Amino acid sequence: MKLKRFLLRYYPPGIILEYEKGGALKTKSIDLLDLSPETDTEELISAIRKSEPLITASRVDQVKLLIVRLQEKLGQQDNRRFCLFKALQAHILPLTNVAFNKSGSSFITGSYDRTCKIWDTASGEELHTLEGHRNVVYAIAFNNPYGDKIATGSFDKTCRLWSVETGKCFHTFRGHTAEIVCLAFNPQSTLVATGSMDTTAKLWDIQTGEEVSTLTGHSAEIISLSFNTVGDQLVTGSFDHTVSLWDVPSGRRVHTLIGHRGEISSVQFNWDCSLIITGSMDKSCRVWEAASGKCMATLAGHEDEVLDVCFDYTGQLIATASADGTARVYSAVSYQCISRLESHEGEISKICFNAQGSRVLTASADKTARLWDVQSGVCLQVLEGHTDEIFSSAFNYEGDTIITGSKDNTCRIWR
Repeated sequence: MKLKRFLLRYYPPGIILEYEKGGALKTKSIDLLDLSPETDTEELISAIRKSEPLITASRVDQVKLLIVRLQEKLGQQDNRRFCLFKALQAHILPLTNVAFNKSGSSFITGSYDRTCKIWDTASGEELHTLEGHRNVVYAIAFNNPYGDKIATGSFDKTCRLWSVETGKCFHTFRGHTAEIVCLAFNPQSTLVATGSMDTTAKLWDIQTGEEVSTLTGHSAEIISLSFNTVGDQLVTGSFDHTVSLWDVPSGRRVHTLIGHRGEISSVQFNWDCSLIITGSMDKSCRVWEAASGKCMATLAGHEDEVLDVCFDYTGQLIATASADGTARVYSAVSYQCISRLESHEGEISKICFNAQGSRVLTASADKTARLWDVQSGVCLQVLEGHTDEIFSSAFNYEGDTIITGSKDNTCRIWR
């Protein structure tokens, strides 16, 4: 094995090693999820050297510089205020979802008008309209980090795969017998997973357009799904009150996570694939150990349905959004509530962290999106202007642009 070069990953903090083995170029990552500006670099380097043979004595100074750069990035104060850059008359009917590509150079919007549109973030210009679905385009995603393909899931029971560059449709995935309401690319961008009201999830091959497997076992609609960061496991959340963990290569169910007393609204893996969080109509969020399927904690406190849950990039923080009009941030280590985000005047349907993990963005039925300080729970900014409910909102990877999508048929770019 011969180390070729280092690559820096800011979020979550890590160093990627590019090395040669048997004539082939490979990569592996040193995840530094606990890194802070206060971390002792000497101690950290000696710990890295014990577990990573590629980091030899001659490389120590290089690694030290990289760690210092990561610490500088983590220590940067984020006092950004967002201003409306453009309000786009995006669709002729309400928007369902919005999503960025990895670089943030473009974003997509899905709509009840049966289309998905690709937009240039810098100019607000429409690049392509993806036409072909015969009903609502509900679930949309880029194949990040690559960003050259888009998947759209529709109430017409099909999923379509599109070229970002040309706007042409590569494949139409047919097989579900009811609406597709959630989808995701695996991290390798070789598969798309779709979840449907027909109680099944399906895995599709991106190259051939063929169905790889059908994941059967739920007794009600699948509303949410998520791959882990390795891509070997998929988690699905259903209206049958259960969550299933699947082995992707075999399509077999590994665990059924039982404990919620209401429909599941949202599921997600953390970065290191060790934990799964689930939000439910039973007003709680649960934290599960992926390896055993054991419930580690129940995060209670909301007075109405939990509609969305998410981890930050490092997997150390959990955010929950509720129909009670409040959101909460919890520690994924101690399970304690860190902050309560209270000032919306309607239910909060979507929540996400910025990549830095310092801010939370919420989208609400009160026609506003709000930006919050994670640690204090202070509302830093109210993004106003939409004339109807905001169904979806997203940060770009850099954390300097926000997209909001609304029932008022528009999307707004804030930066």
